[in-house]
Amino acid sequence: MKKSLIALAVSGALIAPAAMADSNVTVYGVANVSVDSVSVNPKAAASYSNLKVSSNTSRLGFKGNEDLGDGLSAIWQIESLVRIDNSNNAAGATGDGIGSRNTFAGLSSASAGTVLLGRHDTPYNIATRKLDLFGDTTADNRSIMGGGRATGAALSTVGASFDGRQPDVIAYISPSLNGFTGAIAYVAGAETAVAGNVKGSAWSLAGLYGAGPFYGSLAYEVHDLGTAGSGTLATPAVANLAGLKEKAVKLGLSYAEGPLTVSFAYEKLSDNFNAAGANLLGHNAYYVGTKYAFGNDAVKLAATKAGSNSGAATGANQVSLGYDHGLSKRTTVYALYTNLKNDGSGIYSLSPNGTGAPAAAAATAGVKESVISFGLKHTF
Repeated sequence: MKKSLIALAVSGALIAPAAMADSNVTVYGVANVSVDSVSVNPKAAASYSNLKVSSNTSRLGFKGNEDLGDGLSAIWQIESLVRIDNSNNAAGATGDGIGSRNTFAGLSSASAGTVLLGRHDTPYNIATRKLDLFGDTTADNRSIMGGGRATGAALSTVGASFDGRQPDVIAYISPSLNGFTGAIAYVAGAETAVAGNVKGSAWSLAGLYGAGPFYGSLAYEVHDLGTAGSGTLATPAVANLAGLKEKAVKLGLSYAEGPLTVSFAYEKLSDNFNAAGANLLGHNAYYVGTKYAFGNDAVKLAATKAGSNSGAATGANQVSLGYDHGLSKRTTVYALYTNLKNDGSGIYSLSPNGTGAPAAAAATAGVKESVISFGLKHTF
């Protein structure tokens, strides 16, 4: 279901009236399946290839609202990941099950804004999702954006994904004012914290602006990881998380005029994970993409780059080329090629981050990965 970014931020505040007879429930979803030819070239091992079928964030959702009078509505949504390529892969996998995606209840007012409670994409994540021309495929830019990588260090990844979906969220989305919408969310996290533990938590903020062909966003998110075990927001491979903090700031821009769309995103991540309290995994990352549409077709090109952190060669580059053909307003067939090349100590891997599909290959230092993908996406 294709939505504008601001509509996604509100995430149901303007839900359509009843889709079922005598009910205010709307049923919606996405079936996005591809066949992928994966090639992997490890730095210190034999190269190999693999052919697989992937379900790329296929999902099923239910949502609705109730008019409470005086411009106020109760809203709700239950959205679940559906692995339509192989249901056996779902057994015990993180993020599966009913309500595994954006699932919440709340109140919405056209004049006062929207408050929701539940599981939801953070404002930081929402701020630039619209800009990713290959979102929810193996070429998704979250292979590189929204996280950090290091080898030979106490931590192997960021404590919690910045471009992610968090449980236990309390969020507020402002009304649109001359094209501007603000969003703020608190992630309660670590609800099993006990006496003596430092409770992990997170804050996420974003400002979104859309006017004519221009869109811009600015976002900030900070994670207080808390005490390892029952107090932590996340579980990186380090014994003592108390006092550890990571943060990110991100800028997004896009311009769409006629058949041409150009998108750009920049983010800066930092932390105090080093033994001396200095930055360990923090780095800069960039994304640029362009799309040219003609008739029912579109050609897309995008590049993503992560810089190195702590002076080590931990960066990576990803380049993607794609072609879309619309069979109808709701059904698209697509072909794409994406190539990810790690620096000597980089351990990024193609697109497990948000697509619902397993990683194209295990992340190992210096690995190069490429995928040729042919898929079909249907929304309902």
